Amino acid sequence: MRKKGSFLIILLIAFLVTGNLIGAGILALPIQTGLAGFLPSLVGMVAVALAMFSTAVILGEEAIKKKQAVFNYPSLYHQYMGSLGKWIAIAANLLILYGLLTAYLSGVTDIIAGLFNLPVPKSIVMLMFFIIMTSVVVSGMSIIQKFNALFVITMLIAFGIIVFMGSYHIQPQRLSFQKWIFLPAALPVIITAFHFHNIIPNICHSLDWKISKVVKTMAVGMIIGYVMNAAWVFVGIGAIPYSGKELSLIEAFQKNLPATVPLAELMNSSLFTVVSLIFALLAIMTSYLANGLGLFSFIRDLAQNHLHIKNKFFNLALTFGPPLIVALVYPDIFIKAIDVVGGLGIVTLFGILPSMIALKRTRTKRAKLFFSVLLTLFSLILVFEVLQGFGLFKINPEVKPSKAYPTCNFSW
Repeated sequence: MRKKGSFLIILLIAFLVTGNLIGAGILALPIQTGLAGFLPSLVGMVAVALAMFSTAVILGEEAIKKKQAVFNYPSLYHQYMGSLGKWIAIAANLLILYGLLTAYLSGVTDIIAGLFNLPVPKSIVMLMFFIIMTSVVVSGMSIIQKFNALFVITMLIAFGIIVFMGSYHIQPQRLSFQKWIFLPAALPVIITAFHFHNIIPNICHSLDWKISKVVKTMAVGMIIGYVMNAAWVFVGIGAIPYSGKELSLIEAFQKNLPATVPLAELMNSSLFTVVSLIFALLAIMTSYLANGLGLFSFIRDLAQNHLHIKNKFFNLALTFGPPLIVALVYPDIFIKAIDVVGGLGIVTLFGILPSMIALKRTRTKRAKLFFSVLLTLFSLILVFEVLQGFGLFKINPEVKPSKAYPTCNFSW
């Protein structure tokens, strides 16, 4: 009986990990990875999933050492790397949370406007979503906590339905296409799709600070998440055309659209439209609420302890004002925002810094080699994203009239 109870707890928390993986990242995956092809996408996802799992174990071990209900990542990095490590962590965390909220606002607007062609400006749709969701965050998120399990189950059912329906539109030749040169550009979005590290302290606390249970639970949750991500990429790449008169992968990539928009246009099914809307909205809503609350708490802590300001309206304005302004000014920023979050924020806070901690504390040559490779991988992704951001290096997909698939145009 005890083993059954332990297994059930591990499974429930593993689903919590999976629930954190299924957010805005999964909506961008088929579009961003589709230009590289199905096989390169799977290989990239395996490499990133293993790398993110490794850093999750590192952070889990650190959380277990502390055994603190409230675990602070900036404090952890301050312990190993001094004030510089702390402020890098703070900046990376702000970038992640601000970037994700911006992506959610942009993404939900694209989804609703793209599926229903509403006779109102996109900004009105965005403002309505912003007011409703931010009000729930400010109220303490009691609604989402009460119905969180129902939302996750509904989201998983909706996901299963759209994958099943989409599979009937897969064309095998699209799955055989490979363009490995596009894979580096997809890695930041893949990283975002395998990011759950903010809940690691809660996982450790729920599993009585036992590392074996924590590792097993995170592994199960990530495997389920990988299967879901792979199934979604399989459908997206196999069903959405690369180019043509229909809304293609390249056009969706250029317009920063979530994958549900071109799939809904391809299906031309009211059932698919409704179910994909439910899935996308729940994925974005639950993530917006969780990250909104996390950012609000983080800003409040910064304002009180560093700026010495104790004003709720100031905290609210600083939390939700910047993402709203950026999303209103750049309404088609969805995939780009996810790209920046993964390639700069997550790769620094939950990739580079944990790898540096592991290198500092490890003693064996084999372990040092492994964590050096891990650090190099995350660092290369960061460098690539910085070069892209400053326009020093670009991979532009181009489709010539005589070709069915994208060619690569480099610019420095």
